[in-house]
Amino acid sequence: MKPFSMMLSMLVIGMTSGTVMAQGSNVAHATLPNASLPNVSPANSELVNRGAYIARAADCMACHGEDYTGGTAIETPMGDIYSTNITPSKRYGIGDYTEKDLKNALQKGRAPTHMLYPAMPYPSYHGMNDEDIKALFAYLQTVPAVDEAPKQKTDLPFPFNIRVLMLGWNFLNVPATENREGLSPTQQRGEYLVNNLEHCGTCHTPRNSTMGFDKEKYLSGAQLGHWYAPNITPDESSGIGSWSEQDIVTYLRTGELDQRAYAGGPMGEAVAHSTQYLTHEDLSAIASYLKAIPAVQTDDKVSAVDVARLPTPINDSITHDLLAQKDYLAQAKADAGNSSNSPESLYLATCGSCHGVNGYGQPDAQYSPIVGLSSIRRDNPDALVNIILHGVVGSTNTSPIMPGFADQLDSEQIASIANYVRVNFGGLTDSDVSAADVEHIASTGNEQPFLIKYAGLLAIIGIIVAILLIIFIIRAIMRKRRQS
Repeated sequence: MKPFSMMLSMLVIGMTSGTVMAQGSNVAHATLPNASLPNVSPANSELVNRGAYIARAADCMACHGEDYTGGTAIETPMGDIYSTNITPSKRYGIGDYTEKDLKNALQKGRAPTHMLYPAMPYPSYHGMNDEDIKALFAYLQTVPAVDEAPKQKTDLPFPFNIRVLMLGWNFLNVPATENREGLSPTQQRGEYLVNNLEHCGTCHTPRNSTMGFDKEKYLSGAQLGHWYAPNITPDESSGIGSWSEQDIVTYLRTGELDQRAYAGGPMGEAVAHSTQYLTHEDLSAIASYLKAIPAVQTDDKVSAVDVARLPTPINDSITHDLLAQKDYLAQAKADAGNSSNSPESLYLATCGSCHGVNGYGQPDAQYSPIVGLSSIRRDNPDALVNIILHGVVGSTNTSPIMPGFADQLDSEQIASIANYVRVNFGGLTDSDVSAADVEHIASTGNEQPFLIKYAGLLAIIGIIVAILLIIFIIRAIMRKRRQS
């Protein structure tokens, strides 16, 4: 299930009361990457192959699947929204779409027969240029048509099922971003990719009172259900100010940055389906733009890496020798003693077989190292705790899936593991995550904003008030006529 914290506040306003182009669109497009990009073939036209690249840059597959048949659940405070079939099927997909229909869907959130929910990120796609939309449309006509509907269909409760009320929300929140002045051509291209195609703000920008983007806190981090998309502004203490442009390129290409970051969850999906396929020129443009945006400091600061406090590998070869690791882990468990609830014993029992006794993982088996990761050095432990609770999907299709332990460990045990990892592999001097903290973090993704939680009641009250108001007006008119 893909999280998407989007509350349609204008929808509630409607109930209770009764084309911008990115500057980067004019930049010459970079050459396509190598043949590792799926669905690109010399047999296709240049336009179609360009569209295949745009589909990757826009991360269409993360929601609609590699076969574009949809069915992915996107978690929202109003309920689950399911992605649709966008193959050329005339009955179940977009086979009857014209290029203008696709443009309206991407830029305005309007399908031929209904309004779309912003789980499809049209507030960001609003800035897509006509050239890219034309290429994407040409490409989508070539993918195999699948004549079946997703197994599940979006069925939001009243009043969120009244799609026409999206008109008010769109008026306030589309487009989601504005172009900045003073950017170089490379940074303009990066702005177009970040703001529009990759729609990074959808996850990384907090929401304002209408649940549109809070533009004053652009890309400074936001809660996404059980996940937290971190601050990616160039702030030194809470963002990625210490990353070089090459670091950003490496992370977006591989999903990993040694002793700093590992892409999992929604970001892992973005790397797996999208950013790993972008050209070096486009990744460099993204990096250049992210270094140029205003830095926003948040309370969720990241402690600097204290290399002296980080563990060292046992030896140069053991991380590639699974049999040696197995023996070393068995010895470490024996040395930890009989207390199965000690922090060390809990880590070795639940995490050590994959991440290693010293946290350096198993590169050959793609079990990630966790030493020095920024997610375990943050003041806010939510990201680490959620990973332990819910598990994580890696950044490539072949990465192992880490299981969640919410059903196997209690809150005290999860807190112990979190503290052990933060101190021993994050280099922190201490960590005081408590069982109460774990329980609070576990429930955060289930919280609903006030207006969402009571939307049905507010809608009924709004309807009653509107009816009473109409009756009052009619009676006043009739009384005036009698008097005249």
